[in-house]
Amino acid sequence: QVQLVESGGGLVQAGDSLRLSCVVPKRTFDRSAMGWFRQVPGKERLFLAAINWSGTDTYYTDSVKGRFTISRDNAKNTVYLQMDSLKPEDTALYFCAADLTMSDQVLPFRDVYRGQGTQVTVSL
Repeated sequence: QVQLVESGGGLVQAGDSLRLSCVVPKRTFDRSAMGWFRQVPGKERLFLAAINWSGTDTYYTDSVKGRFTISRDNAKNTVYLQMDSLKPEDTALYFCAADLTMSDQVLPFRDVYRGQGTQVTVSL
């Protein structure tokens, strides 16, 4: 079982920023595209962003374009999600996922492995 460990969530006010981190075992990280999802109870999971194994291709869903930035540090086996201008509707459980592919294109993305998540709560 591959363990992905997220951190960085918390309670912030609208307009604030947070940076989420996800540490992945190196053997998996080095050959995986990485993505971030969020889940709100009673709603469908939302695919937010993804980055290919080399960091040369990214994807963002429309609702976070211009506010969220995905990046990866291959030396630290870590993928990040920088979230700026947070809104109350961004409140959710955020989790990262790994897709075992070394394709140059980040899509399609399959969440082969998934972390347990980190809670983000944005208040007015």
